[in-house]
Amino acid sequence: MNLDELGGLRAAANAALTAATTSDELKSAEVAVLGKKAPLTLANQALGSMTPEDRKSFGAAINAARTDVSETLAVRRTSIADVERRARLEAERLDLTERFDPDLPGRLHLISRTIRDLEDIFVGMGFTVHSGNEVETDWYNFEALNFPPAHPARSMHDTFFLDLPGTDGRMDDVLLRTHTSPMQIRVMQGQKPPIYAVMPGRCYRVDTPDARHLPTFHQIEALVIDRGISLGHLAGTIEQFIAAYFGRDNLKVRLRPSFFPFTEPSAEFDITCPFCGGAGCRVCSQSGWIELGGCGMVHPNVLRNGGIDPEEYTGFAWGFGIDRLAMNRHNVEDLRVFLDNDLRLLQQF
Repeated sequence: MNLDELGGLRAAANAALTAATTSDELKSAEVAVLGKKAPLTLANQALGSMTPEDRKSFGAAINAARTDVSETLAVRRTSIADVERRARLEAERLDLTERFDPDLPGRLHLISRTIRDLEDIFVGMGFTVHSGNEVETDWYNFEALNFPPAHPARSMHDTFFLDLPGTDGRMDDVLLRTHTSPMQIRVMQGQKPPIYAVMPGRCYRVDTPDARHLPTFHQIEALVIDRGISLGHLAGTIEQFIAAYFGRDNLKVRLRPSFFPFTEPSAEFDITCPFCGGAGCRVCSQSGWIELGGCGMVHPNVLRNGGIDPEEYTGFAWGFGIDRLAMNRHNVEDLRVFLDNDLRLLQQF
């Protein structure tokens, strides 16, 4: 081997390294030009047959060639690493810029829309709309509604008590209301009969969330107080409301005898399951009926606590779940999705 051949090996090695465009290609080229079996490495074998003077000059030329190829390798490695790093950063880049689209319209939550729909229906039927306190005293939430202390019916209204003094200084007297019924007393105290009022709002109970129950839920209370009001007026009003809300005349309404301390007689009212049409499904527990709420004729004790003479006036009241109404009308099978803030649901309405 002579110096011209060594110069050709040096040029070929540099060209192989320069042609590599990725780290893997560069590693393969490095082995090919500087590895144990590379031509530049094997060129050392020619030194054994040379004279001492030629061996010295040819050995120096081999070392210079290897140094030049190693420098080319280092430069190429830095260049490829920089290109690959920029490509990786671009691929993994996160745009954290906060953008606001002024033209993007907002939407009311389905429960808020349902409340507005209900208010429109009842205003059209001649009712007035009242809002009430979510924080109540024991008297308004229980005692004024004929729930005396230690009454067994209170066990169904396990709720959250607040660390605030009540009307008589007791620290267990202030609570998050368990139903919208306390508004019955407040409305009666605020105006004289005739009363035709509805009171939507949020309520609280210590319930375990499942497909049909939430610890925070919404109810709408209705109260009618006038002369000559009967159970027939109650049934007719419910039927008219159900037809208006669901927009269907084929949904039946039934009253089942029940007990509530603040009404007498009392009833639960159900409607035909809108999911299965009464055939029976998972939502209605195969019964064909969906319970909406409780109702009845206002108890004389409640009328007296509201400042109304039960000998002169009678009335009816009901309370039912707004969340369940929205669930039944829009074919939502699980109440918990109303709290998920899942855009796939919210954007449908």
